[in-house]
Amino acid sequence: MVYTLTDLAALRDAPFDDLIDVRSPAEFAEDHLPGAINLPVLSNEERARVGTMYVRESRFGARKIGAALVLRNTAHHIETALADRSGAWQPLVYCWRGGQRSGTFGWLLGEIGWRAQTLQGGYRTFRRAVVARLYDKPLAHRLVVLAGMTCTAKTDLLALLAGQGLQVIDLEGLAHHRGSVFGGRAAPQPSQKMFESRLAMALAACDPAAPVIVEAESSKIGDLLVPPQVWQAMCAAPRVAINAPLPARARYFTRAYADLVADPAAFKARIAALVSVHGYARTGAWQALVDAGEMEAVASQLMELHYDPRYAKSASRHGGNLRQTLNLTDLEPEALAAALPDLVGALMRADGARRALSAAG
Repeated sequence: MVYTLTDLAALRDAPFDDLIDVRSPAEFAEDHLPGAINLPVLSNEERARVGTMYVRESRFGARKIGAALVLRNTAHHIETALADRSGAWQPLVYCWRGGQRSGTFGWLLGEIGWRAQTLQGGYRTFRRAVVARLYDKPLAHRLVVLAGMTCTAKTDLLALLAGQGLQVIDLEGLAHHRGSVFGGRAAPQPSQKMFESRLAMALAACDPAAPVIVEAESSKIGDLLVPPQVWQAMCAAPRVAINAPLPARARYFTRAYADLVADPAAFKARIAALVSVHGYARTGAWQALVDAGEMEAVASQLMELHYDPRYAKSASRHGGNLRQTLNLTDLEPEALAAALPDLVGALMRADGARRALSAAG
């Protein structure tokens, strides 16, 4: 059976027990449908071998060798990864363009008795749907941006808002980066395509009739670009800003960047990346504070002298969108939880004002 992708929300709600990507591990690593498992019918090396033979030697020979490899690898997956699947199992299988790899795999699963379907057009159909949502069409969703200077606990507040049932998209979480020169994590960022796939499916899970809260970001999160339609919607969205005193933000830094606090050498290496902006004397002084264990002091100076001026410049470009500033004196977990009702109210008022203005216009 063939499954036709109508839109990403329909895919998300489709009654499949598993999404199975039968492409090679390298193809899967670059991008795949979120939640898919990789059961390759050709390894990276096998795919290269068959492809080379197809182009340079014999198409028939390539098909023959490819068929033998696909069936052998499929048998291995049935005996291992799929050994515990019951007779009622319903997977969706896809390859690059819905051709021989997924067709053969899906056919054999069907012969066993599983109700397997193959994705018409394969990964390429999914990718076109992602591009349409993030590049080609204005977002159908109403974004509200949670703004504020560095280390005003915006990411923690997003998680609390989600816990209250609000629609939230954590762009930094999807990008696996905290959005600053100090924001890298131990594991690498996903590819641009993978980031876009995750973002598109996150949007597909949101109801366009209700606001979606996102954190203020630059157009680039680490090495990844915020897709144009999302960026345009963020630039036009109403904003609610969090304001907190510098000492509270410095204390929050030691919690949010605990990995750097625990690894002074890595912290100093990140500071060294700022030499071209602040010079050797200032960055050397910051590194000396790290050596002395003065983590709140170096965090305070980094925000006052590096981050805050850049935030002020960015905020001035979106000043007309600011609807309310919420002042917090404390950024500890208990204080954030206590501030949540006021924040929810501010966000809803910002969205309501935007809707009223739109209706009046």
